[in-house]
Amino acid sequence: MLDETQGYAVFLYPQALEALGEAIRPYLHDGPSGPHVLCNSIDTGGALIEMTIEGRTSEGHAIAVELMVPANMVRMIVSARSDGVFGFGPRVVVPAADVVAVPPTALASAQTVHAPVEIPMPVVDPVTPVMAKLPPKV
Repeated sequence: MLDETQGYAVFLYPQALEALGEAIRPYLHDGPSGPHVLCNSIDTGGALIEMTIEGRTSEGHAIAVELMVPANMVRMIVSARSDGVFGFGPRVVVPAADVVAVPPTALASAQTVHAPVEIPMPVVDPVTPVMAKLPPKV
């Protein structure tokens, strides 16, 4: 499958990069679109964005590093795919030679359903206003 997701590029605000300082620098990759963190998986379900990065120790052992930053530091998350070069240029899709083109068909959910619809008139329940006298001022 050519569209298999390879990971994510997480772009942080310049103020976030400045605030994180040297702590974030080992995880940053520089590119034409600016510095970003490349990660294998991401969890955006809380106040912190969790990024899982696969790495190697100095002995060569594989490790998974979880990097967490506050969600308000993240400017944008881009899915990095294996179908071409990562970036912000126009994408050109070249169809494979053995692919047969199938004409588009409408989805069942896109079909209009014509059913008799009757909306009942609202029933007004008359309520008699309550009239009362205020007690005299003392």
